[in-house]
Amino acid sequence: MNGTGDELTRVLSQLCADFAIELDDVELDSGVLRVTVERADGLDLDRLAEVSRAVSALLDAREDLAPAARYELEVSTPGLERRLRRPGQFRRAVGSTVAVRTVPGTAGERRLEGVLVAADDETFEVAAATGGSRRLIYREVERAHTVFDWRRALAERRGAGTEETGAGTDGSDEGERPGHAHRSSSREEAGRAGGRASRRPDATKERATTS
Repeated sequence: MNGTGDELTRVLSQLCADFAIELDDVELDSGVLRVTVERADGLDLDRLAEVSRAVSALLDAREDLAPAARYELEVSTPGLERRLRRPGQFRRAVGSTVAVRTVPGTAGERRLEGVLVAADDETFEVAAATGGSRRLIYREVERAHTVFDWRRALAERRGAGTEETGAGTDGSDEGERPGHAHRSSSREEAGRAGGRASRRPDATKERATTS
């Protein structure tokens, strides 16, 4: 990727602020540039499509920030269980149940699950379900993600008087659709989801195909 990841994150954070949403993560993996965004009251597909087109236009204007090779742009919201890779993500997840796998050679058990009770710029602490707590530094983590508590969610839903049909309060099926994703193209209609946008440095337009 041309430029620095920090600069791309900074620029995308500002763009997201203009939309009154928050940038959760930026990751380039196997030719897919994944931009994850969120808002406390949620994002519908139309709004997500707007953000996706804005990100695409930004990368067209700032080619120094875009991957040099052919790539796909995917703008999505976090799923029910989201990956934790950066200190800011850990801080926002304090109070949630998390699962952590440490890198080989780290002292103690490699797998840990419990409530994330604290996180700062250097370390985080997990209160294990079996008792006690453990503090780790981020470089000791191979993989970490939040854990969605289905039993608690169903209990809260029953308590709120919502029928246990598996559908969310917005009418979506949370079991089937844990998060929204939009792979955009400059030629896509607003709100269309599930397309792939192939981009390359010498192309002036994106070519969309269906997944």
